Amino acid sequence: MSALKDKLKADLTVAMKARDDVRTRTIRMAMAAIANEEVAGKAARELSDDEVVKVLTREAKKRREAAEAFSNAGRAEQAQAELDEQAVLEEYLPAQLSDEELNKLVDEAIAESGAEGPKAMGQVMKVLNPKVAGRAEGGRVAAAVRQRLAG
Repeated sequence: MSALKDKLKADLTVAMKARDDVRTRTIRMAMAAIANEEVAGKAARELSDDEVVKVLTREAKKRREAAEAFSNAGRAEQAQAELDEQAVLEEYLPAQLSDEELNKLVDEAIAESGAEGPKAMGQVMKVLNPKVAGRAEGGRVAAAVRQRLAG
C-alpha cells in the first residue's frame, strides 16, 4: 500500500476520534475516489503515491470549481464548505510552484526541446509535464508555455 494512502487512513481515524466533521468527510471522499480509481479499468490494482497525488489533485480542483460556482450563485455557506474541503486535500499535495519557479522550468523546457513559436507547444509540454507533475495545474502550465512561446 502506498505511504500516502496509509497516511490518509491514519488521519481519518484521528479525525473521527476528534469529531472533526470537515476532515472526516473530506478524507472519506478522497479514499472513495482513490478506491474508484483502483477498480477502474480492466484489472483492479494498487495505486502508487504519484497516482494517489493525481487523484487528490483532481478532487481539489473539483472543490475549487464548485466553490467558485457556489459563490457566483450567492451561496456563500456552500462555497466555504467546498473551500474547507479543498484546504484539507491540499495538505496531502506537494507544494505548488510559484510563478517564478514555473517560468524558470518553462524556459528550461523550451531550451531543452529547442522549440520556437506557438506550434511547438506540444514539444515543450512533453518535456515540462514530468517536471511539474502535481505541483502546478495543467491550465496554468499551458498558459505559461503559450505566453513564453508567443513572446
